[in-house]
Amino acid sequence: MSAQHPLFPGNAPEVETAFQAVPEEMVAEILDGELHTFPRPARPHTRTASRLNVRLGGPFDLDPGGPGGWVILVEPELHLGPRPDKVVPDLAGWRRERIPDALGPDDAPAHYDLAPDWVCEVISPRTERIDRGKKMRIYRREGVRHAWLINPVAQTLEVYRLDDGRWSLLDTHEGDEAVRAEPFDAIELPLADLWAR
Repeated sequence: MSAQHPLFPGNAPEVETAFQAVPEEMVAEILDGELHTFPRPARPHTRTASRLNVRLGGPFDLDPGGPGGWVILVEPELHLGPRPDKVVPDLAGWRRERIPDALGPDDAPAHYDLAPDWVCEVISPRTERIDRGKKMRIYRREGVRHAWLINPVAQTLEVYRLDDGRWSLLDTHEGDEAVRAEPFDAIELPLADLWAR
């Protein structure tokens, strides 16, 4: 039996060491005590995530004339649960009353320990199994209220809500629809903008 890491007693020290050694051009996550690494996302993935951040971040995080009430971050490192699981969603959002100071004090760690209220995973063939499986289970366990799964190649948006500890698929939107999707249904989201070249 291996010794425990003093800061993260649930993860094996060799897993924590390997996590720290992953090159910056890779995405690293610890899920259920196992290290998973992925190449940085392909262009369709990055473009869709960036455009979604602009569409949501403007009215919900930045624009004083918009609905407001959210802190939305791109690829935050989340430390969730007792081990902890180290998860990097493509986008995550917290209701502002839960995280009034997104920066925290000067000595705050780079990661966030507070589970978000919403996550978005932009799925690709390399990440789909993990995104739909382990990560959705971790988000459910941590009480993340809403999750979106976006496939930029198939041009689909799946909207999930956590109800009584289970994910409910509220809707699957596709193509060039303009949609109102929880929890950001105060605005209309033109999906065509997410797939734009």
